Amino acid sequence: MTEHSTGAEIERVIQLLARLPGLGPRSARRAVLHLMKNRHTLLEPLAEALHRASEAVRTCSECGNLDTRDPCGICSSTRRRRDVICVVEDVSDLWALERAGAFNGIYHVTGGVLSAIEGITPEDLNIPRLVERAGAAEVSEVILALNATVEGQTTGHYIAEALKDCNVRVTRLAHGVPVGGELEYLDEGTLTAALKARS
Repeated sequence: MTEHSTGAEIERVIQLLARLPGLGPRSARRAVLHLMKNRHTLLEPLAEALHRASEAVRTCSECGNLDTRDPCGICSSTRRRRDVICVVEDVSDLWALERAGAFNGIYHVTGGVLSAIEGITPEDLNIPRLVERAGAAEVSEVILALNATVEGQTTGHYIAEALKDCNVRVTRLAHGVPVGGELEYLDEGTLTAALKARS
């Protein structure tokens, strides 16, 4: 379809949706068509919800989470452990850990990982605030829950070094065999990590 057959406004929505992770031009076109066909029940409520979210959502000054208040609901909760900080790369990682319900401490979002290729340096990440938070008297452990990539591991080493003067234990998530995983289908790196992290 050309821009002339869909209209410039619709084409603009398709282009914007196609920028979302997991959506290419074809998926975006299908999504937009569905939204247009369901204008009153889906498109208009979605547009209103997006507008409200755009106005209300902010970045937590404590941890970097997204919420409608600052500090966020996790940082301001009295039920969370304040002695353990879990460091994640992105808000999506924080949300994944929250969905799992396995962690009851507080978080810190770095906002990315170190990458020479992409030109991301320590100054681009939210690491100084982490060092400041880890220096608080009540903090006893910092868990590095960064992705098991070369960049994630490099960032983990950098953070561990930055926290050297804080009186905290720095731990990492175990990497290895997933629950329900079959050994013959796992790559060598995963098997090596699983053997090293055996308990």
